[in-house]
Amino acid sequence: MNRRAVVLAIAVLAIGGFTTAAYVYNKAAVNGPAAPVRESNTLVRPHSPVMGPIDAKVTIVEFFDPSCEACRAFYPVVKELLAQYPQDLRVVLRYTPFHKGSDDAVRILETARLQNVFEPVLQALLASQPDWAPHDGPQLDKAWAAAGAAGLDVVSAKQAMMAPEITATLKQDVDDVKAVGITGTPTFFVNGKPLPSFGAQQLRDLVKAEVADAK
Repeated sequence: MNRRAVVLAIAVLAIGGFTTAAYVYNKAAVNGPAAPVRESNTLVRPHSPVMGPIDAKVTIVEFFDPSCEACRAFYPVVKELLAQYPQDLRVVLRYTPFHKGSDDAVRILETARLQNVFEPVLQALLASQPDWAPHDGPQLDKAWAAAGAAGLDVVSAKQAMMAPEITATLKQDVDDVKAVGITGTPTFFVNGKPLPSFGAQQLRDLVKAEVADAK
């Protein structure tokens, strides 16, 4: 993504809120696969973090990088949709660690899952992302500090972060990113269908249509 566009988006984010920033990203499309992908193990794995009802009829799969500024901008849009469709929608996150340091941020998130503080830590990492994931390189001590402030037991998490299960989760997601053909984040699928074009309204419209079809 064009760095100037990213900086502009984050400036707007600080002034006008996440949703407005997400609109700015409409101008800088992230291309995903052109054809629908059936929801299968390639899109959703048993280990994938889920927000919303596990048995929801509509599933957003987001290929997500915790260091990605556009992922940060879209997080409130995703939360808005979950609040709008509390019984009908779930969100599945697939780790897509394209940025330097993102694999370590994923390990922080996975240790947060083990401690049942995944969503608070996810929100904290995204809120503090400009501090720990600047363009000149990651500062992971600040990511750990943000996670600790959100309720993570940092000492236990650092002991668990290299567990074989977490390494296997990270490897599987990286393999699936390659298999699906993801080249940018965030990339969204709704019930296996990619967005017709990249943007917050496109995501809202596709979710609305899938919810209506499921009723």
